[in-house]
Amino acid sequence: MAVRFRLNGHFLSGPTYKVGLMLTLSGEPFAFKMVNLMAGEHRGPDYLAKARFGQIPCLEDLQNGRRLVQSAAILDYLADRLGRFGGASYDERLEAREWMFWDFDRLAAPFYRTRMIAIGFAKVHEEVAADVRRVAEAGIATLERHLAGRDWLVGDHPTIADLDVYGVLAFAGEAKIDLSAWPAVAAFVARVEALPNFGRPADVLPKADRPA
Repeated sequence: MAVRFRLNGHFLSGPTYKVGLMLTLSGEPFAFKMVNLMAGEHRGPDYLAKARFGQIPCLEDLQNGRRLVQSAAILDYLADRLGRFGGASYDERLEAREWMFWDFDRLAAPFYRTRMIAIGFAKVHEEVAADVRRVAEAGIATLERHLAGRDWLVGDHPTIADLDVYGVLAFAGEAKIDLSAWPAVAAFVARVEALPNFGRPADVLPKADRPA
């Protein structure tokens, strides 16, 4: 069977992992194009021709030629194309989108930055690092309050919102954030990791190109 999708990204990228995870959980094999960020490949004309913002990830639908950027938009598209994780109703889909937009603003940005600081990719003053961590932990606290007494962010089954948020929390170890301080969030992470076909970043994203 021909591969339907090509994912352009980087194996260390959280947003790339979100998309790869959804494809993997859906049992959908995909081609992978490693984008060399250090060499500035994402700013070159070839990449910009398919990813207008010069960012990763970029998903190519090889069946219809469509190219999409921004991980939340890609997850939303895949929910329609694959018929998975889209919510049980239109209202659930709208709520899932709300969580994804919230994630980008209130969780992913400070969390990923905390990760970069912790692993030495970003150098900042201690006061700045502490403030970024505080904002990330405030986002986790919001999740803790919402997840208390429920399994998933929206409805009774996992949706793109859960995959989107998990794609941030998956890097808690690298960010040196101990999720055990938020038991409902820790339980949520365990539920996602128990889903059939689940894979961690190193299992989902190759370190080199994987052809279609």
